[in-house]
Amino acid sequence: MGNPNPTPAKSASGTSPMLVVISAPSGAGKTTLCEQTLAARPNMTRAITCTTRDPREGEKDGVDYYFLDAGDFLKRVQAGNFLEHATVYGNSYGTLKSEVLGKLRSGKDVLLNVDVQGAAAIRAHAEEDPELKTALVTVFLTPPSMSILEVRLKKRGQDSPQIIAKRLSVAKQEIVQWKNFDYLIVSSSIAEDVRRLQAILDAEQMRQGRAQLPAYE
Repeated sequence: MGNPNPTPAKSASGTSPMLVVISAPSGAGKTTLCEQTLAARPNMTRAITCTTRDPREGEKDGVDYYFLDAGDFLKRVQAGNFLEHATVYGNSYGTLKSEVLGKLRSGKDVLLNVDVQGAAAIRAHAEEDPELKTALVTVFLTPPSMSILEVRLKKRGQDSPQIIAKRLSVAKQEIVQWKNFDYLIVSSSIAEDVRRLQAILDAEQMRQGRAQLPAYE
């Protein structure tokens, strides 16, 4: 449980900071959207996630990921340290609550790129923590059609036809959960997707519960 009467930090814009959670089916373009959004908003930072996989060449602990062994990761799961966690292809990944709250309390907007299950776990935590609830903004990015998603997955050249078929099947299950998110972006061009997300975030900064009046004399 968080502080029942939190006093949110203020971001550089004078508003209380946001925890922006973006989900999308594999291949919908959320990684590019997140990268360009971070580049466009100097006061926004990504939450560094924990993983049990080995570091790849050039990756640094505490910069790219927090690299944990399986035992340490499990202890953190049991202690309830994660806002969300999952195991993918034998490796575990998770977002620490302390990582997110630390950055929010420093006045930074925080961006999280997670799947729909991760977003659901974060929403559940936010219902029990007023600080997270005040900060949370959830966005679902979806392709305009399954055929376009299939073309995008094939263009990446990363997966076999069997894996692509599986990703498309999972995508159908994820897309039906779009109504659980605050906002929906139907993907078009990268530039337009970024523009729409910027519009959402700009509007959220002006929301009554987040904005601040000037100190009138």
